Amino acid sequence: MPTQTTHSLPEALYSADAVRAMDEYLIGEQGVDGFELMQSAARAAFRQLLRLSPPPESILVLCGAGNNGGDGYLVAANALRHGMNVQCVAVAPVEKLSGDALKAANKARAEGVEIQALADLAESELEIKLGSVAVIVDAMLGTGVTGAPREPVASVIRAVNASGIPVLAVDLPSGLNANTGAAEGEIIRAALTVTFIGAKAGLYTGQGVGACGRVVFESLSTEAYRVNDQQQAVAGLYRWSACQSWLPQRALNAHKGSFGHVLVVAGDHGFGGAALMAAEAAARSGAGLVSLATREEHVSAALARCPSVMVRGVGHGNDLMPLLEKADVVICGPGLGQSTWGQQLLQAVMGSGKPRVLDADALNLMAGQAPSVYDQQVLTPHPGEAARLLGCQVADVEADRLAAAKKLQQMFGGVVLLKGAGTVMVSGTGVPAIIAGGNPGMATGGMGDVLSGMVGALVAQMHNLEKATIAAACAHLAAADQAAQRQGYMGLLPVDVIEALAGVFRSVQPVVASSRREGE
Repeated sequence: MPTQTTHSLPEALYSADAVRAMDEYLIGEQGVDGFELMQSAARAAFRQLLRLSPPPESILVLCGAGNNGGDGYLVAANALRHGMNVQCVAVAPVEKLSGDALKAANKARAEGVEIQALADLAESELEIKLGSVAVIVDAMLGTGVTGAPREPVASVIRAVNASGIPVLAVDLPSGLNANTGAAEGEIIRAALTVTFIGAKAGLYTGQGVGACGRVVFESLSTEAYRVNDQQQAVAGLYRWSACQSWLPQRALNAHKGSFGHVLVVAGDHGFGGAALMAAEAAARSGAGLVSLATREEHVSAALARCPSVMVRGVGHGNDLMPLLEKADVVICGPGLGQSTWGQQLLQAVMGSGKPRVLDADALNLMAGQAPSVYDQQVLTPHPGEAARLLGCQVADVEADRLAAAKKLQQMFGGVVLLKGAGTVMVSGTGVPAIIAGGNPGMATGGMGDVLSGMVGALVAQMHNLEKATIAAACAHLAAADQAAQRQGYMGLLPVDVIEALAGVFRSVQPVVASSRREGE
């Protein structure tokens, strides 16, 4: 699965309708010529072709019926003009084109591009074409198409993916829902996606993360028209570089009480590792004090692994009360289990009135109860846990991750961090966030335990649930990416991410001098 990079992308993410409205505003209100805008998009996509290493000598452009197809025809014309070997296939009949898309096809033909109709090609001929080029340009389906691709497009998508040839997707991969990041049927797996005017939310979450490959945003020089001011963003795109300044400064005379006391409540029989990873991640994320309440059998191992964590064996919810009194933030759930022991501990945590981070089995236990709203909590479900809380199927969650996170927030209050490809954060105020970064090596047990520890530690230091959750999620992905750069994806473990945290946070080092002068 390709990793998605988001260099030079805007923070604001929009719906497909919003981007179409921007396009209409430029043409209708600002007098921008629609065909010139299409030519600008094609030139931008072609520039990205030239920047591939090595630049391709031959391309196959697959063109659909709408303006996305028009972009493709103009890419083909640009490529031919620059001496590339160009093949162009009209997946939708050219005679059905209209407006700027038809003008683009006519321009391409006038410049010497030979356009072949898909209907005139045998299946074997298409496969030969696919295998004879260095890059395939996908300009079949744009943002105006929803639902599963119909034939013959679905068959073309399958053939493209089976060819193994790198794909450049124009605006978005065919088959991807630009709003939700879901794919209801076949979907192009691109190596590079060039998107225009406004970045679409669906490119950065769900199937979009795996289907888009490297994402490049091209504004087409529309900033001068303040086009983005005309529409409200549906989400903000965040990466670690955007969050570093949020971390509180540390005075030179700071002490352990300055950065919060985090209590981790976790680790039923056989799940001590989950508890320890959450506690160690909290310690590595700057918490001043970290305590761990777990099964007695895990105490020795926990102290041997991380002696800086204060570990207490607890057998009943009542044993937790003295520890809860001292804590500033409580993390509950990693490896908690769903036995009477876990139920008692969760009940004690939820009755404490302390800010809390709920993960894993805490969420599974909550799924069987009537939801109650509490504003001082962060829920960190993966799609399976989210589905149990919502009483639906995982596929329903993944069909619209932003909507699922919003519904959970309405049910439980506080902040919801829906994990998975393109992690989503929703709070009761502000614009939702989508977190950029991460890699396939994170698809292993325990990564969520590390994240819950990080969220708790930053909540204890920042006293702002929304910002702390976004910053923790960004730092988590940055650490995973650093660890993967050193050792690759296969074999990447949660403890590798914990070890990388020091390097991630070292790049920040927010320190202020004490107001006290030396010698006083």
